Amino acid sequence: MLGMTGKYQAAGEAEVIAIRVPDLSMHVLFRRSRVITFAMKPCGSCEQQNPDDSLFCLRCGKAFPAEEDAGAADSLHVEEEQYWRVLIGPSKCLHFTLSSGWAWKPAWDYYRRVFQRFDSREGPRFSLTWNWAPFLLEPFLWFLYRKMYLFALVYFFGPLVSVFLTNDVSVSIVWSVIAGASANYLYYWHLKDVVLRAKKRAALDPAARLRELAEEGGIQPYVLWLVVALVLLKIGVLYALLDDLPLEEDVPLPDAEEQGDRRAF
Repeated sequence: MLGMTGKYQAAGEAEVIAIRVPDLSMHVLFRRSRVITFAMKPCGSCEQQNPDDSLFCLRCGKAFPAEEDAGAADSLHVEEEQYWRVLIGPSKCLHFTLSSGWAWKPAWDYYRRVFQRFDSREGPRFSLTWNWAPFLLEPFLWFLYRKMYLFALVYFFGPLVSVFLTNDVSVSIVWSVIAGASANYLYYWHLKDVVLRAKKRAALDPAARLRELAEEGGIQPYVLWLVVALVLLKIGVLYALLDDLPLEEDVPLPDAEEQGDRRAF
């Protein structure tokens, strides 16, 4: 179904009929036997489609940024994206999607896709995502690996205190689930805070700022050895527990007198 129509006529030219096609970023002009299209641009406030050379929105009246302002915004966007890339570092992480399954890819590819879910026009907002690493491993080790020391401290003592108060070892699983569901959002805010603090240091030149971000971001490689040690420790504890279990032939059988006493009872 077609939308608005109108007639336009330039000096010395034949009449042109313009037909507005809904949900398309263009107008279609029918001039005699020819079809002419011209580009449209959406308003960032009300999403109204406007001619590409418009200075103001036809619906809400909001002014469009000048071309040089748009170019400056693109430059700032590229610069900030470089900051985030440096903070995350060249490390790799485990990716999982329903279409491609499991994959071992650069961490930047994963977090760039996830962080887009937290950005909105009104500002950062929480969106439920899942990170397998803090769930499968000890959560405090993942936060330590990503240099989030405060959260590493919380997830180190939190499960211990919970087990002590409840006398239930399985309560640590709840902490792992919470970490898996919130790790991406916490990491997003951690990096955002580091970028904002770096921007406030106006005295730093771009190269020095990138070096500083590289030192604050990235990963702690020694945590990988802690993970290996923890896995070996768990295997050793499990083996010791299984070794202490009595075998079937080691279980003493009740003697005849005990069986007679039980029958009499």
